[in-house]
Amino acid sequence: MSRRLTFSVFRHNPRDPASLPHQETYSLDEQPGMTLFIALSQIRDGQDPSLNFDFVCRAGVCGSCAMVINGRPGLACRTQTKDLPSGISLFPLPSFELIGDLSVNTGKWMRAMSERIETWAHLAEAPDIDRLEARMEPAMAEAIYELDRCIECGCCVAACGTARMRDDFLGAVGMNKIARFRLDPRDTRSDKDYYEVIGDDTGVFGCMSLLGCHDVCPKDLPLQTQIAYLRRQMVKQGFR
Repeated sequence: MSRRLTFSVFRHNPRDPASLPHQETYSLDEQPGMTLFIALSQIRDGQDPSLNFDFVCRAGVCGSCAMVINGRPGLACRTQTKDLPSGISLFPLPSFELIGDLSVNTGKWMRAMSERIETWAHLAEAPDIDRLEARMEPAMAEAIYELDRCIECGCCVAACGTARMRDDFLGAVGMNKIARFRLDPRDTRSDKDYYEVIGDDTGVFGCMSLLGCHDVCPKDLPLQTQIAYLRRQMVKQGFR
């Protein structure tokens, strides 16, 4: 027999002065293969069309459906209800601007972070197709690809204690991008250029090593490993 699931969902519209943050409860019969995305879609279609949550790809690639699931950041489209208890609480990701209910503006935060650390290849001259597509050793390409798998879902930021206390903290996603471009042989920036961006409490030295980012990353990226590596390299090279 299928379970009866109970969802306690955070509701609030920050643009409505009359709206107060609260929890609303919905019930639904569990179905085989049901994900939280499917459950929320059924609730919105059949019970409450005003419910706000985000989705695009439904395949764990876009990162839009990230939310706090029973106290832990995760992707709704990749979380199956069978792996959860019958009582499920859902909250929006903290540290991001709330749009409404479970929807937050991760794009605004990610863009500001990307502009701050300039997450694009800095070339020595005007780009041309030959330079951009220059051959690269397979091991180097694989190392860059590993870090490029970040989908900017915001889970690592939501799980970060420092990010909750500092609005200017780059988070693991920012440090991961620094590590990615530092590897890229096409990028002409020096180590000093990178370290000046992240070498303070808003960067690697603000990390408290609680491993929250590492634990919740839906792509299993080595986030804490990269932060520790950047710290060691800065000390090794005598950066102050």
